[in-house]
Amino acid sequence: MGFFDRFRSRRTEPTPANPSSPTPSEKAPGTAPSPAPGTRPDAALSAAPGLTAAATSGPTPAAVPSPASAPAPAPNTAPQSPTGASVAGTLLAARERLDARDLAGALALYEPLLASAGERADVLVTISGDLGSTGHVATIIELIAPRYDAERHGPATGLNLLQAYLATRNPTAARHLLDILFGLGRPELEERLHGFSNALADLIEAESPGMIPSSAPTDAGGPGGAAAPAPSAGTHINLVTISQPIWFYGLEPISERILPAKGDRIRRVAFAQLALPGITDAAERARAPEDELGRLCRALPLWLAETFSFSPLYAPIGTLGVVDGAQHYAVFPAEWSTDNLRQLVETHSQPLDYIVTGALRRVTGDTEVILRVWEVRKFRERKQFMARWNPATADTALAGLHEQIRLFMEWRGFPEGQGVAYTPPPSPSAWLEVLAASATCFLGDKGLLRPDHVAAVAPLFSTAAQTALGSESASLAWLTLQDRARRLSLDGADSGGALLVDSPVVGAARALLG
Repeated sequence: MGFFDRFRSRRTEPTPANPSSPTPSEKAPGTAPSPAPGTRPDAALSAAPGLTAAATSGPTPAAVPSPASAPAPAPNTAPQSPTGASVAGTLLAARERLDARDLAGALALYEPLLASAGERADVLVTISGDLGSTGHVATIIELIAPRYDAERHGPATGLNLLQAYLATRNPTAARHLLDILFGLGRPELEERLHGFSNALADLIEAESPGMIPSSAPTDAGGPGGAAAPAPSAGTHINLVTISQPIWFYGLEPISERILPAKGDRIRRVAFAQLALPGITDAAERARAPEDELGRLCRALPLWLAETFSFSPLYAPIGTLGVVDGAQHYAVFPAEWSTDNLRQLVETHSQPLDYIVTGALRRVTGDTEVILRVWEVRKFRERKQFMARWNPATADTALAGLHEQIRLFMEWRGFPEGQGVAYTPPPSPSAWLEVLAASATCFLGDKGLLRPDHVAAVAPLFSTAAQTALGSESASLAWLTLQDRARRLSLDGADSGGALLVDSPVVGAARALLG
C-alpha cells in the first residue's frame, strides 16, 4: 500500500487506527485546504515568535507515571458530579480552545472537570484524543497517566496514552503500558497491540548503542514555551523558509521554463534542518564557520525540498535556523519536539500537511542519519528512515535513502516537456556540497550571515563547477552560485572550466545572469 492510498480516504472517512497516532474521540479536523497555485518570488525570511528554549543534552526518559488520585476538593465542598450535558459542553468548549491554540484555556476547563468526572472513561478518552489531535502529546501524559486504570477505563484511553509515550520516545513507560493492555486479554485488540509492539521495537532499535539517541519532547503548556532546539539558553532562532530550490533564486523571470505552476491538489511538506544530538559545544560550533557535519545537516533537507519541488504533487519548503542578531547559523543539539512542530505550523504562512525532521551523528568514522516523517493533522510520526555511511559508501547510501523517501511518498515528476526534468544527482555527496554553498551564499547575500562564514564555502565552488555538466539543474545551480559569489567578491567565483549543459533553459539563464 502506498503513501496516498493510506491517506486519501481520510478527507471523507473516519481515520483508521494506527500504532503511532492518538485515537481522537471526535472527528479530527480535515486536512488544511490546498493553497492557490503558483510560485513565490523569493524565500520567506521568517522570524518565528517564541523560538527560544534551553539546550537539551539528550534523552531524558521519564519513569512510568505513578497512579495518583484526582485533586482533592476544597474543605466542606465535595465536587458535584456534572450532568452529561455539562460534561459534553465542557469538553466541547475545551476542544474549541485547543482549536484556537489556547492550551492554557483548555487546561482551565479540564482541571475542574477531571476533579469531578475524572473517573469516567468517556471523559478520559475524549481529552486524550483531543489533546493528541491538536499536537499536545506530552500533556496527555501529564493529565491522563495519573488517572488511567485499564480495568476501569478500558483500552481506548490506554491506546491514546500508549501512543503519547511512543511519540515522546519513552520506551520504558510504553512497554509497561503495553504489558497492561495485553493483559486485558481482548482478542479484538491483539492486531493493534502487535502494531504498537513493532513500533516500540523500532524505537528501542533506534536508541540502541551506535544509533542516534532521541530527545523526549516537552510540552511547555502554552504559547511562548519550548521551541526548535536552540544552541543555548535564551538564544532566539529565526527560521528561514526556502520555498524553491536554493539555486533557483535569481531565475524568477524564466521560472515557468524551470518549474511549472502546480495545481490545487497538492500537499505541503516542510523539511527541517537536522539536529546534531550529543554535541556539547553547540553554541561554539554555531559561532564558528560551518564544518562538514554542519553543512550536511542543512544540505540534506534542502536536497529533499528541491526534489519535491519537481513534483506536481507537493509544495515543499526547507527551513534553516539562523541565530537572531548574530549573523550565523543555528546548531540544534536535540531533535525537534512535537511542540516545535506545532510552532512551525503556526508561524508558517501556508498550511502544512507533513514535516520531515531528523538528526545526524558521527560514530567511529561513520555518519548516521535518521529522518522522521510527521503527519501534521495529528502531529504523529508516520515513518522513519535510517542510513549509515563512510566516505567510500556515501553516494550509494545517500542515493538509497533518497529513493526510499521518494517511493514512500509516491513522488513523481512533471510530465515530459514541462519544465526542467528532474534526475537524481550521480554523486549525492557532491551535490550536497553544492547546495550547502548555494544556501550560504544566498543567506550571505541577504545579510544574514557574517562575511567570514560566507567565505568559508569558497573551496566548494570547484565542486559546483565540476558537477555543472551533470544536468540542467546542476548547470543552473552553478550559474546562480557564481552570480552570488561575484556580488560577494568571493575567491573562485570566476573559476574557469565549468562546462554547462547545452539547452535552451540554460542558455536563457546565462543571458539573464550575464
